[in-house]
Amino acid sequence: MNKKIPVKIYLTEDEMPKSWYNLRADMKQKHEPFLHPGKLVPCTPEDLYPVFCKELVKQELDQENRYIEIPEGIRDFYKMYRPSPLVRAYFLEKLLDTPAEIYYKHEGNNTSGSHKLNSAVAQAYYAKQEGLTSLTTETGAGQWGSALSMACAFYGIDLKVYMVKISSQQKPYRKALMETYGANVIPSPSDTTNVGRKILEENPTTGGSLGCAISEAIEVAVTTDNCRYVLGSVLDHVLLHQSIIGQECKIAMDKYGIKPDIIIGCAGGGSNLGGLIAPFMAGKINGTDDTRIIAVEPSSCPSLTRGKYVYDFGDTGKTTPLMKMYTLGCGFMPSANHAGGLRYHGMSPIISKLYDDGYLEARSVEQTAVFDAAIMFARTEGILPAPESSHAIKVAIDEALECKKTGQKKTILLGMTGTGYFDMTAYIAYNEKTMTDYIPTEADLEQGFASLLDIPQNKQ
Repeated sequence: MNKKIPVKIYLTEDEMPKSWYNLRADMKQKHEPFLHPGKLVPCTPEDLYPVFCKELVKQELDQENRYIEIPEGIRDFYKMYRPSPLVRAYFLEKLLDTPAEIYYKHEGNNTSGSHKLNSAVAQAYYAKQEGLTSLTTETGAGQWGSALSMACAFYGIDLKVYMVKISSQQKPYRKALMETYGANVIPSPSDTTNVGRKILEENPTTGGSLGCAISEAIEVAVTTDNCRYVLGSVLDHVLLHQSIIGQECKIAMDKYGIKPDIIIGCAGGGSNLGGLIAPFMAGKINGTDDTRIIAVEPSSCPSLTRGKYVYDFGDTGKTTPLMKMYTLGCGFMPSANHAGGLRYHGMSPIISKLYDDGYLEARSVEQTAVFDAAIMFARTEGILPAPESSHAIKVAIDEALECKKTGQKKTILLGMTGTGYFDMTAYIAYNEKTMTDYIPTEADLEQGFASLLDIPQNKQ
């Protein structure tokens, strides 16, 4: 096709998907079911109702329907910031002097600054439909908390956010944004919950983790009337909502006859990666697509590249159902690196299963190299990327330079999950050369693995 590819490819509102794509329906091998933490048998919907909205439970357990209609009320909200642009990184390509073509899906063009709003509005909408009056959640870097604060304000729902303590210290303006939208933000672990007090008693100086914050949020949800817990990543229904990213990418690329050879996304819990790759993964599963897919995680929290594929709790307090996933153990305490959204001990069951079955690759990268890539991207493309997104940018640059070395022309698609304008503490550390790299030792990992349950499913 000779049609010139513009810098930004926009879709019209009419071209925006009207349904989410449920990748599990096309997976030849489904991931293992949630296990009830007390009975060690597959969870029923009734087991999950005290924690999650009923419609979200239905979506979580749906493995049959390929497409799930997006309600009109959610589509109307989406139209405030979607469709998001697919951008050709011409200036980055020129700087790298590479034959590769680099595209990024820019999900930071909303006030929350990230892709998280795609699921936040859906979860708040269903909570409102169910008649709930309050929600609880956790947040790491603050992107999910910001997005959910916006959605809850729109639908008139009270929100309590447990923000990882070190992130709340590193990103005070994220906290201010959430409070501007009416959320009650509490640094985690805190003394407001039983599990928080227990964690602080065992480790008084901890900077916290997403696992800690999840435990606190769930405790509040199940002990508060007319309240439920909502999660911004990991779970299947969150990846379902994020599939709008990949669907828009595919529609935009098809308009110009573009086929990606490599798709790259950062991976913490797996929501943006799962959403980006979903429609392309369908082709890999049925054998019609040979696109390479690379999940990129921080070397400081390497759940895919150094974790174990076993059943584990999703939280530090061991209150969630058990999920079969790549994990460092729910007791693993990640270092205080600046990519707070990737500071989670486990990985989405969908992503974990696809990785274990060989459908995608995983790579870990160190923090200073990530910020080297972020600075290069900012100076060429004019957008300051979030630390999380910069992991994908780092590997995209590596792949583009490999194309330069081999002379191969490849098309690279990366997920630009959000902007870094609330991450200036991290950029200050990089600019002042006080940023450090941390890679956990085998002994560090063993401390996390020691928290894994000794159950028959983990011995298979």
